[in-house]
Parts: sequence; C-alpha cells; structure tokens
Amino acid sequence: MTSEPTWRHYLTDYDEGLGLVYERFVLNDFLLYLKGQYGFASVLEAPLFGMAGVSGINSVALARIKTPVTLVDDNAERLAGVERIWGELGLPARFALAEDWARLPFDDNSFEFVWNWAALWHLKAPGDFLREMVRCSNKLVFVAVPNPVQVGYQFRKYVAEPEFVKEIDERWTDIGLIRRQLAWLGVEIIDQGVLDVPPWPDTVMPASELLARLGIRSQKLQSRFQGEGWRWATMDYYLGKQPDLYDRVMKYAWLERLPAPWKIKQVWAHHRWVLGRKVLK
Repeated sequence: MTSEPTWRHYLTDYDEGLGLVYERFVLNDFLLYLKGQYGFASVLEAPLFGMAGVSGINSVALARIKTPVTLVDDNAERLAGVERIWGELGLPARFALAEDWARLPFDDNSFEFVWNWAALWHLKAPGDFLREMVRCSNKLVFVAVPNPVQVGYQFRKYVAEPEFVKEIDERWTDIGLIRRQLAWLGVEIIDQGVLDVPPWPDTVMPASELLARLGIRSQKLQSRFQGEGWRWATMDYYLGKQPDLYDRVMKYAWLERLPAPWKIKQVWAHHRWVLGRKVLK
C-alpha cells in the first residue's frame, strides 16, 4: 500500500509548522515589494506547487490587494482542492489544468508577472517550461529555487533524507543555469538574491520528524515541537483565526533583515531567486 501524498494531507490539515509559515510570510512580503516596485497588473503562478504545506496559496497576498491571479496545476484533484481553499478564503482566482508543462494553455504575452517558487526541479523538462514562462509573460519572470549551498540542504541530502534526491532533478537548483536559460530566451536579468533566511536550517520536515529520523527519542524534546499550542497555520492567519501569527513568526526574521550582502547570506538562505524582464520584439 502506498502512503498518501503529502499535498493531499495539507488540503484539509492547515497546520504546516513554523518553518513553512515563516517562509510564506517572507515570500508574501517580497511579492508585495515587487508589486510596489514594478506595478504588474496580472499574475500567473505555474506550477502552483513547489513549497511544502498547503498547496496553491503562494499568491494569496497579491490577490488580497486585488491583483488578478491565475494558478496552474497538472493534477486535477489537487487543483480542485486549491480552488476550494480559495473559495474558503473568499478570494477570486482563475484555475487552469496543464496537460503538458511544455505548452501552457495561454496566449503569448498574457500576463505581466509569471512566476514559480521551488517547482522547477519537480518537472520532467524544466528548460521547456522556462520557455513557456517567458512566452506567457509580457513583462516580468520570477523564479526561485532551493539553495543547495545552504547548510540544511546538505544535511538533508547526506544525513536526514538522502532519498529525496531521487524524486527531483537537482541540476535545477543551479540559479546560474536558470539565469543563462532566461537570458537565452530573451529575458534581461534585472535582479537576483536570496530569500527565506530564518535562524534555523532548512530540512523540509517538521522538527519532531527530524528528531525521530536522527534517532532522538527524548519525549521532553519532542514535546517542544508538537501538541497543544504548537500550531502554525498560514490559513489561520488568512482566515482571521490567528491575527497575531505574523508578528509571532516574523520576530525570527532578524537574520533575513540583516543589512548584509546576499552573497554572504546565501550560506544560510533556504532559497535563491532571479528576476528578469522580457524583451519584447
């Protein structure tokens, strides 16, 4: 019997964990910053997966300030679940099913901001998909990937969960490769950097699970990361159930906000990103 996919679990259980909520809040702030800087009027997020936890809510911050959002997935069940979640949030969005990531169901130059978060390495042909991102954009393309230089990534790869590399294409953590591909596709690179720099390593699993994988059976230590009072859910914040959640989580953002060059921060940053402007012919 195969285990239930993680994404299916989080379509109904919104308790994601502190690390994921932090990642999403930092991303929200950055997307709003980009919106203020570049003023894009339409958004395509494709694929809508990539970040762990609740699928399809990365663009919520943009929708909440009335920016039209379109979300794309290749799994009909997950897409339906995401559409239900957006209905629960009371936010409008368009939802599209992609039969082939090498050909998105949109006309050329349809969106001003085309982006994805940590999704490329899950695709069979990431280079073909980058071409589609560029084709569908008439202004900006934004891509973020897990940072393989980061200490937690290496720990996950060689100690905690070495089997995960069998499920992804690790070449597409190379932001330099992505920059070169985008430039070849006619995109002018206008900025790059790191994001998601909390004071803990990125192991992409709950702390209690990590302790178990390491053979640490201390009930006292385990209890610090589970049970009553240890609920971290971005959806609770969006739905007004935990209005103080942002402030509680972002007190950990001191390293994120440290005025240091991103090349120094990348040793600890969980993600790297690149932003480009499409050169229209």
